[in-house]
Amino acid sequence: MRPGLVLAVGPNGVGKTNLLEAIHVATQGFSPRTRTDAQLVRFGDAGARTAVSGRHGDVGLELEVTIRPGEGKRAKVNGAPLRAAEQLRTTVSTLVFTPDRLGVVKGAPVARRAYFDRVLGRLFPARASLSVEYGGAVAQRNASLRRAAGGYSTREAIEPWSEQVATLGAELVAGRLEAIAALEPVFAERAEELGLADGALRYEGEPPTRAALDSALARDLERGTTSLGPHLDDVVIVAGGHDLRSFGSQGEQRLALLALLLAEAEAITERNGIPPLLLLDDVLSELDPRRRLILAERVRRSGQALVTATDPSLLPAEPDQLLEVSPGAVAEAA
Repeated sequence: MRPGLVLAVGPNGVGKTNLLEAIHVATQGFSPRTRTDAQLVRFGDAGARTAVSGRHGDVGLELEVTIRPGEGKRAKVNGAPLRAAEQLRTTVSTLVFTPDRLGVVKGAPVARRAYFDRVLGRLFPARASLSVEYGGAVAQRNASLRRAAGGYSTREAIEPWSEQVATLGAELVAGRLEAIAALEPVFAERAEELGLADGALRYEGEPPTRAALDSALARDLERGTTSLGPHLDDVVIVAGGHDLRSFGSQGEQRLALLALLLAEAEAITERNGIPPLLLLDDVLSELDPRRRLILAERVRRSGQALVTATDPSLLPAEPDQLLEVSPGAVAEAA
C-alpha cells in the first residue's frame, strides 16, 4: 500500500474484510474479529502466514505472523522472532473500525473497559500491563475469599491480595482517567464534525481503597467475589446530553465510534510523533455524502489508512491508491 488514503473496493463476499484482518494480524499479532487463532486458518490448510513491509517513521519494517493450530502464533520483526505475537503492538499502532465493534458504544461495560484499557496501553506503553496485573490480583483475592469461606484458609490470607487490589486498582483508575482526558477534547471535536453535539466521555467508578475493601469483606466472603474496583467500572459515551449506549440510535453509535477512533489516532500521533495505521471496514455505506467527505478529509490527514467499500463512488475524494479485491487476489486498479 502507498502512504495516504488507500481504497479497496469489490463486491460483498470477495475478501475485503479478510484483507483488513490479515493486515491487523500482521501488525498487532491478533485478529480484531476473533481470539480463536484456528479461525484464521483456511479450511483444509495446515496453517496461515501474513506479512507486511513498510516504514515506521524513518525505520524500515518487515512484520510477519505465522499461525499453526496447536502450536500458537509466531511473530517476527525484521526477521527477529518475538517472544509473543502481541508484542507487535509495541512496534506499530493499528486502529480498526468494523461494524461489529459497535459493541464498544452499545455493548456491556466490559467492552468499554477493554477498549479504554487498550487505549491506555497505546498512549502510555509503560502502563500497558496494568489491566492484566490488576485482573490477576482480583483473581487471587477471589480465590482467597472462596478458600476462607470454605474453611480452608483464614481471613488474614486475604489481606495481601486486598492490598494488591487497592494499589493496582488505584493505578488503573488513574491511568484510565488520564487516557480519557487525552481523548475527550478531540473526541468532542470529531463528534461535532460528524453531527454529534456535546460529545463527552464520563468515567463511572472510584479507585478502590483498602478501607473500602475491608468494609466489603463480609459481603465478598459470602459471594466469593470482589465487589468493588475498576473491573466493575464503566465509561459512559455521551452526545447531546444522553448516554449513547441506552439512548443512541445505531447511526449515532456508529458516529461516536468513528469519533473515538479519530481522537485516539490524533492522541497517538501527538504523543509518539508517528500516526497509527487506520483500517476502516465498510465505514462509508451508512454515512451521508457530507459525512463521507468529512471522514475522507480527516483520515487523509491522519497518516496511512485503508478503507474498504463496495464501490469507488462511495468515497467522495480521490484516493492515493485504489485496489480492486476479487476472490483470492488484490490488484491495483488500472
